[in-house]
Amino acid sequence: MVSADVVRTVIGVIGNVISLILFLSPVPTFVRIWKKGSVEQYSPAPYLATLANCMVWALYGLPMVHPHSILVVTINGSAIFIELSYIILFIIYASDKKQRLKVLLILLVELVLMALLVLTVLILAHTYERRSLIVGIVCILCNIMMYASPLAVMKLVITTKSVEFMPFCLSLFSFANGLAWFSFALIRFDIFLTIPNGLGLLFGSGQLILYATYYKNTKRLLAERKARQVSLTEVVSDGDEPKKIGSTTQNGSAPQHGT
Repeated sequence: MVSADVVRTVIGVIGNVISLILFLSPVPTFVRIWKKGSVEQYSPAPYLATLANCMVWALYGLPMVHPHSILVVTINGSAIFIELSYIILFIIYASDKKQRLKVLLILLVELVLMALLVLTVLILAHTYERRSLIVGIVCILCNIMMYASPLAVMKLVITTKSVEFMPFCLSLFSFANGLAWFSFALIRFDIFLTIPNGLGLLFGSGQLILYATYYKNTKRLLAERKARQVSLTEVVSDGDEPKKIGSTTQNGSAPQHGT
């Protein structure tokens, strides 16, 4: 019979793979931002929240805080560099200076708070239990922030009745990530993993429901927008032709009548 530890390890590896896909899922979004040279209406909140979440979980998984948590360290350590790349691109292509400064300020605050947390844990907490408790509570708060951050985007979806700016891949893998780590936490019960990933599962489900609800309407709105752009192009083209004819008459025919 397969032991619970083996099952837990397998699910943890699967969770690592899903998490990596989740962290890489915004790549198409940032390719679009790069091509258009603008962040448009995309929000930086999910990436800032995810960065904070990953930094804290990487600390939680370190041997001096919570031993035997290598799977937690590997995925969150990798995600830190991925999320920093997204944030840097967002700063580069943000057209609004106030938005750019706001992102930079939030990033700075996150780094300062993380440094304070590391010093507090290593200096004031002298046992694994206390360190795990302190960092674990912060992990729960950051995980909730990460999973709840798309709520702003969900509000935009409901207001505009369009999922154009809520990437499907990000929503899908948020759901899958919450499911995998929630299952992982239940096998050998870990309250610090169960609470945030249970909420992540809930928020991910909500995003998928919104996507299913407004997907057809989004296609209709995009088709109408494209049709308007084509019509506008045709109107501009038609408006240029009389000008060219008038110009020819003035420069060609008028002098001939004068001679």
